[in-house]
This record gives sequence, C-alpha cells and structure tokens, in this order.
Amino acid sequence: MANTDQHTIELHGDEEIIEVIELNETEPGPDDLADDLDDVDFEDDGGEGGEDWETEDEMDFGEEEEEGGEQDDSELTFSKHTGSVFCVGLDPATNSMAVTGGEDDKAYVWRLSDGEVLFECSGHKDSVTCVAFSHDSSLVASGDMSGLIKVWEVEAKKEVWSFEVSDLEWLEWHPCAPVLLAGTDDGNMWMWKIPGGECKMFASPARHANGRLLPDGKRAVVGYEDGSIRVWDLKQGNATHVVKGRDGHQGAVTCLASNKDGSLVVTGSVDGSAKLINTLTGKMVCVFSVDGLKGTVSTSPGETNSVESVGFCNILPLVGVAYLDGTLVIYDLATQGIRHRCRHEAGIVHMQWEESSTLVSTCGLDGALRQWDARSGSLVSEYLGHRAEILAFAINRDSSMAVTASGDNQAKVFCLQRPDR
Repeated sequence: MANTDQHTIELHGDEEIIEVIELNETEPGPDDLADDLDDVDFEDDGGEGGEDWETEDEMDFGEEEEEGGEQDDSELTFSKHTGSVFCVGLDPATNSMAVTGGEDDKAYVWRLSDGEVLFECSGHKDSVTCVAFSHDSSLVASGDMSGLIKVWEVEAKKEVWSFEVSDLEWLEWHPCAPVLLAGTDDGNMWMWKIPGGECKMFASPARHANGRLLPDGKRAVVGYEDGSIRVWDLKQGNATHVVKGRDGHQGAVTCLASNKDGSLVVTGSVDGSAKLINTLTGKMVCVFSVDGLKGTVSTSPGETNSVESVGFCNILPLVGVAYLDGTLVIYDLATQGIRHRCRHEAGIVHMQWEESSTLVSTCGLDGALRQWDARSGSLVSEYLGHRAEILAFAINRDSSMAVTASGDNQAKVFCLQRPDR
C-alpha cells in the first residue's frame, strides 16, 4: 500500500493550495460536495469564438467525390480542425453541444444541430488530447499533451481557470460538483475545485497509464505503467487498496471501467488480459482472456494482443473487452466465459455500451462506427464516412446520436437508428 503520509502539495503561481478537499463528512452521496462549493467565484479571463461547419450537402470531397464519391452516413461533418481530431465530449445537461480537441493545439465547442462554433478553446501549447464538459454543462475543460489544462465558462464563452502539470494522461469531472481530476505521466493524480483553484495531489511510486472517477464521487481508480491498480480515497488522500503482483497486470494498464455502482472495475492491459477487481475489498475476482489462459492472449509467438477498451453492460451481467487485433469479446460475468466474439477487419480503438440497452458500439482503425447486439453477437448497424481511423467517439444520453473524432481532421455526427427506436 502506498505511504499515505508522503503525498506532496506544491504551490503554483498564485494558486491557493489546501491540504484536504472535504468531499463528504457523512455517508450520503456526493451531492454534499456540490453544496460546499456554492460560494466559489469565477475568474474573468477572456476567450475567443468562431465558426466553421459543413452539412452533408455542402461538403467537398475533392477528387474522391468527382470519381463517384464514397459512402458517408453522417448527418453533419465538423471540419474546423486542421489536424487529427483526438478527443470528443458531449454536454450531459442539454445534449446540444460537442467539444473536440486535436493535433492543431485547439479545442472547439460547437452546436450539434448545425455545427456552428460557439467558441474556440485557444492558447494550448501542444495537441489537445482531453476534453470534457462538467456535470451541468456550465464548464468545459481542455487539456493538451504538455500538461496545460484550461477551463472555460460555456455561457460566457471565456476562460476562467488554467493550471500546468506534467504530460497529461487523462482528465475527468466529478459527477455532481465543479471538481476536476487529472492524471499525469509522472504518476501523480490531481484534484481541483474550479474555478477557485484549491488543489490536492495524490502521489504514486508508479507512472500513470489510465484513471477513472468512481460513480460515488468519493473514490478514483488508477491503473499504472507497471501493471498495478490503486483505489484512492479522495477525501483522505490515501490509496485504500493496491492491486499488484500476480493479481495485477504484467504490463501497462491501457483502459478501465466501473460498473454502475462502482463496486467492480474491469481493467485492460498491453499484456492481453482483462481483470475484474472488487473495489470494496481490493481483491482480483477473475481474469478474462480469449484463449482461456490467464494473462496470455497471443496473436503470434512472443506477441500479446493488447486490450484497448473495456466496459460493463447496464442491462445484463456482461463485460465487453476490445482487443487490438479487432476482436470484441462479450464475457458473461456469472460464468466468466465467452458469450460472443465480434470480429472486425481492423484494430478496435474504443467501445461503449448504450445506457439502457444491450447494444455496444465500437470504432477502429478502418474508420467505421459499428453497433453490436450483445444478446446475439450480431452486427446491428455500420456507419461509414471517415477517410481515416476513428480515434474516439461519444454517444448522447438517449443513444440517438454519436459523434466521432478522426485522423482525417474531421468530427462527424451520426444518427443512430434502430427499428425499435
């Protein structure tokens, strides 16, 4: 277990640093944290706005279109970025806005209905790889590879806070309060009240790979480069559980996801295995692997098939594990066995379950977005339009729309249609 008395607090510029953020004094959920932050004032830094959008009819596909065109199933294409689009987020309150970040060192907040840019998140020094709206969509965060994080007030379209850390790995908002968490490649996890800037840092002896805030808003789970996983108590500032050695991974943790109540986490690694961990006890429950041999999923001798994305189904006791070789495997939690294998022609980058169905969506290196039915393992729909790999996607609250980010410098909006919708 990590030494909980040795995490450090550092001063940065004029930021106010405090030792502990009181997330919760009592047993009830994280709503108490939001109440504690009512008196936080916003700063008044300015931001710039702009617009650039194209509808399906207005897009110019150049030589490809002149030769007869390629299939494009999207409803709208956003083409403001001048480099690969690495990340995308949708606003949870109104489901009317998207934020995308890219290789051009910029992020844009834009309207889903017509692609109009609401404002530009400028001032970054490197590729923007992390973007996210706060729980009430009043704030949006953008973070670049160099570690510069900016927060913008959506209604006022202006920057209200910024902070610089080491190379950024992940970024996530608290589920019900203006509190932002981030992980960096040096093994540290940061937590800030926004926009006041009160800060707490969680230090680890291992370097970062991935992290996620658990649904209770009181804990976070972080996977590291050495294959270990830590469950952090955000109020106390210590790791309550450390999973490592035989129970941990034999390579860097690439992805993780929790079930709806946060009691279970599934983690994926470059070692080719996915592990189910009980966050309350810190015990490893089981190992998922496609060949039945724990921790060894080989594509050829001496090589492992890295796990790229994982997730829990909310409707049935199922776990989805997406592999670099293009295989999506649906595992049964009860038997820990394979229920379905869903084959792709290229590697999978990301997978996501719908909130209230057994459909799981995938995107990958072939530039297609696909939906699979976990009950039957069959392909339900396929959406084409990108000319390069899809690097990320997000699905709105009612699962009627997906927004993709691609290496072709574009983001696209797809209408997700099913016979029963």
